[in-house]
Amino acid sequence: MSNTSFVSSDEIRDRFSTAMSAMYQAEVPQYETLLALVEEVNRETLERDTALAERLAAHNELDRLNVERHGAIRVGTAAELAMLRRLFAVMGMHPVGYYDLSEAGVPVHSTAFRPVDDAALSRNPFRVFTSLLRLELIENPTLRERAAAILAERDIFTTGARELIALSESQGGLNDEQAEQFVAEALETFRWHQDATVDMDTYEALHAEHRLIADVVCFHGPHINHLTPRTLDIDEVQRRMPAAGMSPKEVIEGPPRRQCPILLRQTSFKALEEATRFKGGRQGSHTARFGEIEQRGVALTGKGRALYDHLLDASREKTRGLASEAHQQALAKVFAEFPDDEAALRREALAFFEYRLTDAGHAADAVDETDLEALIEQGLVTARPITYEDFLPVSAAGIFQSNLGESQNDAYAGQGKREAFESALGSAVTDELELYAKREAASKARVLRALGHTIAVNR
Repeated sequence: MSNTSFVSSDEIRDRFSTAMSAMYQAEVPQYETLLALVEEVNRETLERDTALAERLAAHNELDRLNVERHGAIRVGTAAELAMLRRLFAVMGMHPVGYYDLSEAGVPVHSTAFRPVDDAALSRNPFRVFTSLLRLELIENPTLRERAAAILAERDIFTTGARELIALSESQGGLNDEQAEQFVAEALETFRWHQDATVDMDTYEALHAEHRLIADVVCFHGPHINHLTPRTLDIDEVQRRMPAAGMSPKEVIEGPPRRQCPILLRQTSFKALEEATRFKGGRQGSHTARFGEIEQRGVALTGKGRALYDHLLDASREKTRGLASEAHQQALAKVFAEFPDDEAALRREALAFFEYRLTDAGHAADAVDETDLEALIEQGLVTARPITYEDFLPVSAAGIFQSNLGESQNDAYAGQGKREAFESALGSAVTDELELYAKREAASKARVLRALGHTIAVNR
C-alpha cells in the first residue's frame, strides 16, 4: 500500500482529541460549561489585549488555542503502559518527561504522551498525562497481591484497537477508513464504565489505602479523569466558575500571576460523585473525575527551573493554610525574586526563546554582529517565548489530592524509579529540556546563517 493513502498521525490525533472531547462532554456535562467559560474569557482577553492577539496570530497560535486540550489517565500494569505507548504512537504522540508523584505523596509515576515537533504542536498539541500505579508502595502484602490479581484479569484495549495498532506498525500508517475505526476503538479504553470489576468490600479496602489505588484497580479501564482546555487568564476563569455552577479548588497550582507567564498554572472544579454498581449487586458511588483548566507560559531552562523550584519550596511555609487571593499574594511576594520581563529572562538564560528575523533583518545585507541581544536591539531579530508543553509534578499531585480528598502521604515520598518506569514503558522518555534547548539553538543558527554567519550556536 502506498503511504500516500495514509492519514497523517497529526490528523488522527486531531480526530481522536475531538472525539474524546465529545465523549467527555456527554459523560461530564459540566465540562461543556467549562469549555464555554474558557472560550468566553479567552475572547474577552484577546479583545482587551490586542498586542497578545497580534502575537498569537502572527505565530499561528490562535487556531491551536481553540483546540488545545490535555487529558489524564492512570493505568495499573506495565503491559497496559507499554500498549498505550504503541497506541499513542499511531497519533504521533511520544513519552516526554518523567514525573515522580511519590514526592508529593501520590503512589504513581508518570509521563506525558504528546507531539514533539513544531508542526505537529501547531496542528494539535493534544497531550495525555499518563500515570502508572506503584503497586509496590501498597504496604499491606495481602492487599497488594489482591490488587495485582485484579489487574491481571482485565484487558483495557479492544481487540479492534490491538489489531489496528499492529496494522499501523506493520504497514507504516492507516488509511482513512482504518483511521476512523482506530479512533472509535481507541476511545473505548478511555470511556467511563459504571460497573466495577470488584465487590464493594474490596473497593473499600483499596479506597482506604488510597483513593487513587481504588480508581485504577477497580474498573474496566483507565477512564479519562479530566480534559483540560487552555485559557489566557486562569484567574478570571477561577473567579467566574462559581457563577457558572462549578466549585473551584481553593488555590491555583503553579507559579503566581505574572506579566510574563512561566511554566504552567492549573485549577479545577471538584470531582463528580458517580453512581457505581459493584459485583454482588451492591450500589455505591465513586469520586475521581473532574474538570481542569490550564494557563501555559514560557518554558524555563535548567537554571530557570532551579530558581522556580527553590522559590516554590520557600513559598510553602508562607502559603500554608491560605486560600484564594491571600495565597496568590503570599506566593507573588516570594516569586518577586524571579524576573518578570522577557528581556531579563533571555539575558539571564532563565527561559527558552525562539529567534526570527524581522522584516528589517530579512532586508539586511550580511552583518558582522553575532550577539543575539545586540541584533534584537538593532531591530534585526525578534525573540518570542517558547511555550511550555509539559507538566509540573507538584501541581499534578495538588490537583489529584484536591479532587480525591487526600492529604499528602509521606510514606510514598522520595521513591521515584525512572529506570523501572522506562522498563515498563518499553522505551526511554524524552527529556523535555533537551527539546526546548534544541528548538532554541536551531532558531539561533537559522537567524545567524541568514545574516551571513556559519558559526555553530550553543546556549
